[in-house]
Amino acid sequence: MSDEILGILVGHGKLAEGLLDAVEGITGSREGLVPVDNEDLTPEALEARLLEMVGSRPAVVFVDLPSGSCAFAARRLRARHPGIAVVCGVNLPLLLDFTFHRTLPIEEILERLRDRVGVSIEYSTDADSSVPGR
Repeated sequence: MSDEILGILVGHGKLAEGLLDAVEGITGSREGLVPVDNEDLTPEALEARLLEMVGSRPAVVFVDLPSGSCAFAARRLRARHPGIAVVCGVNLPLLLDFTFHRTLPIEEILERLRDRVGVSIEYSTDADSSVPGR
C-alpha cells in the first residue's frame, strides 16, 4: 500500500476534470488525484461515491465551494472517517502543491496548503504603464 495521500477533486459541473487537466498539463501526471462531479447525484449518492473512493486510506478532499452539496457531502464523510481532510475553495496552486508533496504525512500537507499557498489579488485604480504591451 502506498504512503501517498489520495486527493479527490469534487466540484460542480466539469470543474474537477478541468482542474485535473491543468495539473496534468503542468506536471505531466494525474497520479494521486481523482475528479468527481456532482451531476445527477443526490447528496447521499455523492457521499457514498466519495466513501468508496477513499476506502480506509487518508485523503484530502478538495471542494470548489465552502457551501453546497459537494462541501456538505465531503464534510459528512470527514465527520465519520478519520484521516480525511476537506479543503474548500480549491485552486490550481493548491493542487500543484499537493501533487508535489503528497508523500508527506497528511498533517504536513495540510500545513503546507494552509501556509504556503494563498490568494494573490492585484488591484490599482490607475493604469499601470509599466506593464508590457500598454
